[in-house]
Amino acid sequence: MKFEKDILCVGAGYVGGPTMAMIAYKCPQYKVTVVDINPTRIAQWNSPNLPIYEPGLQEVVEAARGRNLFFSTDIEKGIEEAGIIFVCVNTPTKTFGEGAGLASDLQYLEKTARQIIQSANSPKIIIEKSTLPVRTAQAMERILASNPKGIHFDVLSNPEFLAEGDAIKDLENPDRVLIGSRETANGIKAREELIEIYANWVPREHIISSNIWSSELAKLVANAFLAQRISSINSISALCEASEADVSEVARAVGMDSRVGPKFLNSSVGFGGSCFQKDILNLVYICRHYGLNEVADYWQRVVDINNYQKGRFVMNMLKAMFNTLAGKRICLLGFAFKADTGDTRESPALFITKKLLDERVNLVITDPAALENAKFDLQGTEGQIDFVADPYEAIAGCEAVAVITEWGIYKELDFERIFSSMTKPAFIFDGRNILDHHRLFKMGFNVFPIGKPALTHF
Repeated sequence: MKFEKDILCVGAGYVGGPTMAMIAYKCPQYKVTVVDINPTRIAQWNSPNLPIYEPGLQEVVEAARGRNLFFSTDIEKGIEEAGIIFVCVNTPTKTFGEGAGLASDLQYLEKTARQIIQSANSPKIIIEKSTLPVRTAQAMERILASNPKGIHFDVLSNPEFLAEGDAIKDLENPDRVLIGSRETANGIKAREELIEIYANWVPREHIISSNIWSSELAKLVANAFLAQRISSINSISALCEASEADVSEVARAVGMDSRVGPKFLNSSVGFGGSCFQKDILNLVYICRHYGLNEVADYWQRVVDINNYQKGRFVMNMLKAMFNTLAGKRICLLGFAFKADTGDTRESPALFITKKLLDERVNLVITDPAALENAKFDLQGTEGQIDFVADPYEAIAGCEAVAVITEWGIYKELDFERIFSSMTKPAFIFDGRNILDHHRLFKMGFNVFPIGKPALTHF
């Protein structure tokens, strides 16, 4: 079959895999190939057991795979054949050198650019899909322009705005698709070609264009604004606990103001995921680079409050359980950074686990989708950790349960059965405020929500 376009994606992770699956699903006239250097990951994409969990992803992949969606490790062939290349490689926060702990590590992006130079024999449109600091496109343009073959490359910015757990819904019905380009004839022409792809299913009014620097920066700012709202309500949760106010009632009253709105005002143990903290720290680094130290300090405080909230959660556990946790068996309900995903990157559970192990807790971890990732993340960690799939088995014999991830199944658990299986006095620390606290208190639990008065029997 002859396809109208040959599209390649370099990187088969949380962004590349679902995004390309949706393009292939919606556009059977295009050939879409996803390549990755990790053969195990590619084998999983070609199997019934996908490497990531997203509601609806399996059905989309299976509808397109083998028809016009292909997964491969042959990066060179993919680059040679494709006219449009999405770059979806990992850009973690640097752990070394200049900007360590703040700046993005762009080594994988540069390696991809050099692979493109090596394998390309014709002009290409290169699309930044990874989350990148502003003006990264300029560096990629300079690398690509250094090719000795005289090939022309156009670089576009097309940041993803996916919420993990809702990625398929976000891809199918996006709030907006943002495409940034150089304001040149070639740049605008390349931008129009990408618009044509999305216009197969996204209404034109939801596809917006900008200059390339605005597009790169918009992704960082969008995540920073969302994280800021979470840190704001979490800071108020501490005040609510001290003053015996109820953070849910405060958030409801504030959220009904049409100027504010209700989204991202649920107080919790803290935000996580691959983007929020990384993008804010990137914003901090960029601001400091331009000498905007007051602006950098402002955004740094959003991260500081998030870390404070996670630490405060552990301290509340310590104080409530008679100022010692040593030798006590505590179960974490959930390890993923949010419900409906197996992703554990920057999950509050990572911080909480290590702090509890510092207190010599005998820890039990359960999660319906992230248990294998939890094992991987915690390998080599000193301390007693059990990984148990069944929540009832995990909680039996524990003195405390801490809700870390807002999985819907945790609301439906038989807590009378759980209470009877626990060591007394039994504690519940609801880090997501998803449980019926008064009902649990009546059963006999000592209940400690976020941002609300504790309900105790002592």
